[in-house]
Amino acid sequence: MNEVSGNWRDGSGAAVRPPIAWALAVVAGLALDWLYQLPFMPAAMPAGALGGIVFLAGLALLIWAAGTFRRAGTQIQTTQPTATIVDQGPYRFTRNPIYIGMFLGLIGLAIALDSLWLVVLLVPFYLVIRYGVVAREEAYLERRFGDIYLAYKARVRRWL
Repeated sequence: MNEVSGNWRDGSGAAVRPPIAWALAVVAGLALDWLYQLPFMPAAMPAGALGGIVFLAGLALLIWAAGTFRRAGTQIQTTQPTATIVDQGPYRFTRNPIYIGMFLGLIGLAIALDSLWLVVLLVPFYLVIRYGVVAREEAYLERRFGDIYLAYKARVRRWL
């Protein structure tokens, strides 16, 4: 964990709150599936169990990442200032484990519900998160922490 002292009253300026973007993707996928089903899983595949496992893996990653943030004493919400660069827990492997958890959750739901619509909506969800959230967070963290963040960014991948 690397801290910068000072009283910051700023945030990343993310275009949307990630949980809202995730919920919108799920609701849109379910609505599209209700209007016109697009199954994609083989009939013999235990889709519910497999999807449940993927969903729970995403949820576990998200909880681990959020807990790591809390223990570090920094905010999870994109609208709040960041107190420190967290490089513990899942942040040793990826700079965005919460978003990876969200992607896995959406994939798990797509598999469990056998909905190709939810898979298709991964694309706009990814684009919103990547360009409307992550790009802004990275710019904010670079302004806020300078070389500390640049060193972290150089040694830890954005995704995996």
